[in-house]
Amino acid sequence: MTTSRDRRRHPLVQVNVLPAVHAARNIAKAWLLLGGFVVLLGAFGWWIAGFRVASLFLVVGLLMAATVFWYGPRIVLASLGARELLMSESPLLHSTVERLALAAGVERPRLFLLPDGHPRALAVGRGASASGVALSQGLVSLVPPAELEGLLAHELAHIRHRDVVVQTPVVLIAGWLVEVSRVGGFLERALLVVLGPVAASIVQALLSPRRELAADALAARICGSPHGLADGLIRIEQAQELISFQASPVTEPLYTVNPFAEAGLAALFSTHPPIGRRVERLRALDPEWRERLRAA
Repeated sequence: MTTSRDRRRHPLVQVNVLPAVHAARNIAKAWLLLGGFVVLLGAFGWWIAGFRVASLFLVVGLLMAATVFWYGPRIVLASLGARELLMSESPLLHSTVERLALAAGVERPRLFLLPDGHPRALAVGRGASASGVALSQGLVSLVPPAELEGLLAHELAHIRHRDVVVQTPVVLIAGWLVEVSRVGGFLERALLVVLGPVAASIVQALLSPRRELAADALAARICGSPHGLADGLIRIEQAQELISFQASPVTEPLYTVNPFAEAGLAALFSTHPPIGRRVERLRALDPEWRERLRAA
C-alpha cells in the first residue's frame, strides 16, 4: 500500500542517478589528465633536446603527477587558507556530516573551515575514502540547518560521484598554468593571453556543468527533499551580491555556487549552470510542493 508520504517522496526515488557511472567516468578523466600531463611534458623535452631530456622530463612529470594526486587536496585547501575544523569546535556539524555521509554511502570526510564571511562550500579529495569538505564561516553563520544539510549533501554527492578525483587536479594544474604567466615580467599579460585560455580549455573539457545537476539530484535523494538545497542555493546567490569576494577564478569549479562575476578571465573558467535552472530542476523533483505550501 502506498501512503501519501510515499507519494510525496516518489519523484525523488525515480531520479535517474547512477553514481557508479559518474564515478567510472571521472576516474577515467583523472587518469587521462595526469597521464596526458606526463606525456606532454616528455614530448616537450624530446622537442627541446631529444631522448635524454625527454627521459628527464618524463621523470619530473611522473613526480609532479604523483604530487598532484596524493597532495593536491592539501595544496588546494592550503592555498585557500582553510584549517581543519575539530570535532570539539562543532560537534553538531560533525554529526550532521557523519549522518549525511552514511546516507550518501561514503566515508565521513574531514571538515575544514574557511575563515571569511563569503558564503561558500567545496569538496576536494582522491575518492570516497580520502576527501574533505570545506565550509566558510560566512556559510555556517548564514544558512539555517535544513539548507546547510542540503549544501553539505551536494558536496558529499561530488565525493560519491568521484567528481573530486578530477576537479582537484584540474584546478591545481590550471592554476599552475595561470601562475606561470606571472613570472614573465613585462611579458606577463602576453603569457596570460596564451596560457589563460589553455588552462580554461582543460577545465571546460574535463568538467561539465552536468556534474552539478547530477550532484543536486543525488543531494535531494540523500536529504529526502530537494527544497533545503534549492533554498540554500537561492540564499547564497542573494548573499553574494552583498559580500565582496577575491580569489583566483581558476578555483570556480570547486564551489557549490559560482562566486565570481562572469566577466574577463573568470568567464573562461565558469562551469556552473545558472542558479535559476538548478532550482527549477530541484523543485521539479517534488511537483506538489506549492500545493502543500498553500495548504499549510
